[in-house]
Amino acid sequence: MVHTELPDGRERPESPQREARVDLTVGGMHCGACAARIENTLRATAGVAAAQVNFAARRASVSYDAQLLSERDVLACIEHLGYQATPGRLHIEGEEPGWTGGGALLVTLALAAASMLVSSIEALRFTGWQWLVLGITMPVVLISGLAFHRPGWKAVRRRHATMDTLVSLGSLVAWGWSAVITIGDLAGHVYFDTAAVIVAVVLLGRRLEARARQRAGDAIGALAQLGAGSVRLPDGSDVPPERLAVGMRFLVRPGERIAADGVVIEGHSAVDTSVMTGEPVPVEVGPGGEVTGGTLNTNGSLVVEARRVGADGTLAQVVRLVEEALVRKAPIQRLADRISAIFVPAVVLVALATLVGWLLAGSAGEAISPAVAVLIVACPCALGLATPAAFLAGSGRGARMGVIIRGPDALEAARNIDVVALDKTGTITEGRLEVVATGTGAGTTEAELLAMAAALEARSEHPLAEAVVRAARLVERGSASPGATDGSHTVEDFRNLPGFGVQGRVFAAAPNDSGGASTGAFERDRPRGTLVTAGRRELFDHVPQALESAADRHSADGRTLVFVGSDGTAMGFLALADTVKTTSAAAVAAWKQLGLEVVLLSGDNAAAAEQVAREVGIDRTLAELSPAEKAAEIERLQAGGRRVAMVGDGVNDAPALAAAELGVAIGTGADVAAEASDLTLVGDDLRVAVDALGLARRTLGTIRGNLFWAFAYNTAAIPLAAVGLLRPEIAAAAMGLSSLFVLGNSLRLSRFGSVRASR
Repeated sequence: MVHTELPDGRERPESPQREARVDLTVGGMHCGACAARIENTLRATAGVAAAQVNFAARRASVSYDAQLLSERDVLACIEHLGYQATPGRLHIEGEEPGWTGGGALLVTLALAAASMLVSSIEALRFTGWQWLVLGITMPVVLISGLAFHRPGWKAVRRRHATMDTLVSLGSLVAWGWSAVITIGDLAGHVYFDTAAVIVAVVLLGRRLEARARQRAGDAIGALAQLGAGSVRLPDGSDVPPERLAVGMRFLVRPGERIAADGVVIEGHSAVDTSVMTGEPVPVEVGPGGEVTGGTLNTNGSLVVEARRVGADGTLAQVVRLVEEALVRKAPIQRLADRISAIFVPAVVLVALATLVGWLLAGSAGEAISPAVAVLIVACPCALGLATPAAFLAGSGRGARMGVIIRGPDALEAARNIDVVALDKTGTITEGRLEVVATGTGAGTTEAELLAMAAALEARSEHPLAEAVVRAARLVERGSASPGATDGSHTVEDFRNLPGFGVQGRVFAAAPNDSGGASTGAFERDRPRGTLVTAGRRELFDHVPQALESAADRHSADGRTLVFVGSDGTAMGFLALADTVKTTSAAAVAAWKQLGLEVVLLSGDNAAAAEQVAREVGIDRTLAELSPAEKAAEIERLQAGGRRVAMVGDGVNDAPALAAAELGVAIGTGADVAAEASDLTLVGDDLRVAVDALGLARRTLGTIRGNLFWAFAYNTAAIPLAAVGLLRPEIAAAAMGLSSLFVLGNSLRLSRFGSVRASR
């Protein structure tokens, strides 16, 4: 039987694989080399299927065979390397522990500054000044420096070198050599101040890096804090959000966050959805309206019935997408990690070569400074932060704009996109039918036509019925006459005509019954009511020629027609269509301005698709496509050398989203669409898709810029340090500044402009 050796030396027999996954917060990492070492060790462990470690987020995600390993084994593997691992949710560290925070850091900086003053100013160099400097730098190097010494030398014992190794080696060599000269009363220059400043500057840099990381991750981490602290039930009791179940009802008072996705049962209010959609205008909701967990109820009380709770809720899904994104790496990041893993040992060899070279060329005292400078200036912090810092900042900006970047891979995909393919229904359009036009015959008004139709449709469950009733209510609001949906009209002998329409006898209320005047058609035959028919053209024996011609024009544009009349004669018609979102044309124009071709791929009929395309400015339309045909068109474009971004929202778009180089899912659509995409839009504003593509490109450009300057910095600084042109204390400051440059450059993404803000 084959056995597998675990990190603690135990053996476990091979068995059929059962994959499990654990997400961890990892402590003790100080550079990209640390992350690369943990990742490589995990991947080399038998039973581990995949491992991703993100230095900037202090996160790791490990997939493993649960028959061979347990979660405890995975933790032990990381802890064996000298790091701390804790299972847990998203966590962006704000401070490093120990001597990087609070008063201890101030004391360290003050002692380092004092040692530098005494060492640098001739007037302060009294007899025996070296002993004073030795004393004030000892706690800095030997106590504050433990932040580097412990992890650095633990790594050495395990035949590995990290940034901590470089800082520890550099500061100890400089301070130790100076102590030998002072105690032994030997001739030579002392580097007490250099050693102290190295430790102080690097600790200060870590403090600033930690604060910058926290700022970069604030927008993402805030998503996890949007859930309600407690939930008030209708009986007045409070329960924690995790006790909510589908079907339970809960109260949402003004100023409270909604605890779960659900449907409003009672009450009216305006809900601030900006945290999820980026839109500043509150959304009015009432009975039947859908609300999203994490959004803010502003001014009214609501009773909500939970429909999606816990991990199934929108907020939980957004957090999950973000957490998954944080531990995924683009090819460009994997390259940086590989370089970091070999960079530290190479720098140690260069430092040794520098030391030997200077010893051969001069005195031992002259050899120490350049060797220490090489060790310090080469710390690969900037290299390790280049990709994760930019991705964190870009993801944070995206979260505020309503864009979720599923992983760094999406950034690579966005680089050379030249075609944007759009679905129609639910993407360009609202995804629901509305009455967009009416046609009336002689003696019939629009209000009368809608009133007759709505009186019947209010009893129907057909999808068209809701749109007709909605249109009638809009007309009622601007009319002094009673409407068809306010209870002032009654319907008898209602009949559903499957496949054709509805019919019934409509009775109008008398003027005194409702306080207003009845509409004309009802007024003509109030005692016995009016037999009204609403539906397809085939239900009517006679349609006036003018109505017929107008209806044909609407039909040619792909609109759905509902004829309304009585006694076999059509009195008018309603034209229904899926209305175009007010923002879609602006999004298409923005893509064109970027030089991208925009194509419409629709499963709807050709007339409807072409009408929508004309309305928003799309030149090329393919209609009546099945899901497979949409994916085939994406592949055809790719075969011609095009790189395609697909934007869609439905199950039928999933194959095309997966086939495209970049899949962009409308967040209000089907879950399967989101799962097949690289970018997810939290709302349904198509301009956010323009923002998503632009942000992805800008983030990738920032990563490339970070990597270039990190490589350029090390390439230029190491030779300068080796030949003695860069003092160790200056090297320490330069190393810290390089990391801060990378973080500062990444945080520029927080100012990325939105298409919505410019229009």
